[in-house]
Amino acid sequence: MVFNIGTAIPQDFYYLRDYVEQSCDEQGCFFFEEYMRLKSTIMDDMAVKRALFRISHEIIERGKGVDNTVLIGIVTRGVPMARMLQDNIHRLEGKLIPIGELDITMYRDDLSRESVGDMARINATSIDFDITGKDVVLVDDVLYTGRTVRAAIDAIMQLGRPKTIQLAIMVDRGHRELPIRADYVGKNLPTSHDELVAVRFEDTDGEISVQLYDIK
Repeated sequence: MVFNIGTAIPQDFYYLRDYVEQSCDEQGCFFFEEYMRLKSTIMDDMAVKRALFRISHEIIERGKGVDNTVLIGIVTRGVPMARMLQDNIHRLEGKLIPIGELDITMYRDDLSRESVGDMARINATSIDFDITGKDVVLVDDVLYTGRTVRAAIDAIMQLGRPKTIQLAIMVDRGHRELPIRADYVGKNLPTSHDELVAVRFEDTDGEISVQLYDIK
């Protein structure tokens, strides 16, 4: 599928991750070769890993340990980020905390019902533990409008009644449309609406980095 340059990407194409070769998240879906121009590399491999190590420490400190903590990664790139946090916490605390995967497609408020019906089969939620009474840390790559997080909270509340829901984000790029704030942030990055933040992880992209693109 091809969109003309300057044409807005229809919101019905959000969250076709892993199904086509494009980048899709709360910011939308874009074909890099045709529509993106690399502006700068914001974080390299080591910078991302340092940020995640710091966030891991903050999660431990806030919870006074991790006995009641679970991680839930929002599909797609919230999942490898959650796995890296899990590994860091294991090394620091000697405890392997539960981790789940959450597909929030059906809970988004910016998709048509027809699109939700079609896309609900693309990804699947995988949470094989009880979240009731737990300190749930939602994990995602980029915080933008806040709609993804709102949808994730809606989904979580249908699965159980956690003690708390916290949010860990690699990049907060601003432009909130809802009163959502992250508890743990790798990097605050002021951006314009004509820019896109691409967070990459080894599991999904073959590299670890954060890059800023201009939308042509």
